[in-house]
Amino acid sequence: MISNKIWGRRTLAGTMRLAAAAVAAFVAMSVCLPGAAGAASRIKDIVDFEGIRENQLVGYGLVVGLNGTGDSLAKGHFTKESLRSMLNRLGVQTTDSGLDSDNVAAVMVTANMPPFARQGSRIDVTVSALGDAKSLLGGTLLVTPMLGADGEVYAVAQGQLAVGGFSAQGAAETVTKGVPTSGRIANGAIVEREVAFEIGDMDVVKVSLKNPDFTTARRISQAINAFLGVPAARPSDPKTVQLHVPDAYRDNVVNLLTDVEQLRVEPDQMARVLIDEQSGTIVMGENVRISTVAIAQGSLTIRITETQQVSQPGPFAEVGTTTTVDRTDIQVDEGQDKRLTVFNEGVTLQDLVNGLNALGIGPRDLITILQAIKAAGALQAEIQVM
Repeated sequence: MISNKIWGRRTLAGTMRLAAAAVAAFVAMSVCLPGAAGAASRIKDIVDFEGIRENQLVGYGLVVGLNGTGDSLAKGHFTKESLRSMLNRLGVQTTDSGLDSDNVAAVMVTANMPPFARQGSRIDVTVSALGDAKSLLGGTLLVTPMLGADGEVYAVAQGQLAVGGFSAQGAAETVTKGVPTSGRIANGAIVEREVAFEIGDMDVVKVSLKNPDFTTARRISQAINAFLGVPAARPSDPKTVQLHVPDAYRDNVVNLLTDVEQLRVEPDQMARVLIDEQSGTIVMGENVRISTVAIAQGSLTIRITETQQVSQPGPFAEVGTTTTVDRTDIQVDEGQDKRLTVFNEGVTLQDLVNGLNALGIGPRDLITILQAIKAAGALQAEIQVM
């Protein structure tokens, strides 16, 4: 009997130890899961690596096959000269009287050459009308060299345009949807020249932050050093973190960047208020704070409404004529329903928004109020007008 009790106690204790171990293992797994990082972001989403960048290309060409919506050759002198030059290269002798077509348009062709693009690979191009063409719908771009900033040809574009917009008109009505004078050619350019850059031979890789910040740069370097186990990363300024290639990744920088870009850090941000006065858009970060300040908003509004009423004589009246009489209605709003609101020191963004919304303040007035709070020294944030 005693042995059974002892065995039962040992079994219960063992079960409790197993349960405690299971709970501990679950907690450890939850900490290691990506979702437990909270607001942490991958390094690859907040930085750019040195040398991994696009290159802009531009070219001038002709689009043919338009349905009478091309450039007017009588007005577009450069279109006419370009057409004559192209035909001469193809062995066709032209005259001024023979160049009278509205199915040709001069265009500018632009593209972004992705990093490490190899010869023979294809890239997308955008075609935009340069003259007075009404639409590029149904057009075909002829062979167009694509130049880089150094004047060298890096790609050649040609193909059928895909135009999202259209335009239709009649005698008294015109309908236009989208932009019919601009289109794209998917895989419309072939890369002819590569941009020389060898990432595998680098000893130091510069990591550039998209949003410069001292704290974020330090957190990135600490995360990289903790992963590599050696002090290989060091922030040189709020924009750049210098990463020295460890011996374990020598001649294999691609693997180093692959491992580093998956690390997660929590980026820091400045207290900033962005204002777009044209559209009335206001964006405020979560770190925006204000000191104790009182805010009142009110304005004098006068509305004058003019209406006309018909005045006519009574029935069977021998004198009098029917006429119109002006009636004027004047309403004055002195903003008496606006109240004074006091914001205590250290209120959060949510408190600020709720308080200003309680005053019935719209985005336009809110822009003026925020600028006034900043001028009073009570807004602990930077205001940036876009």
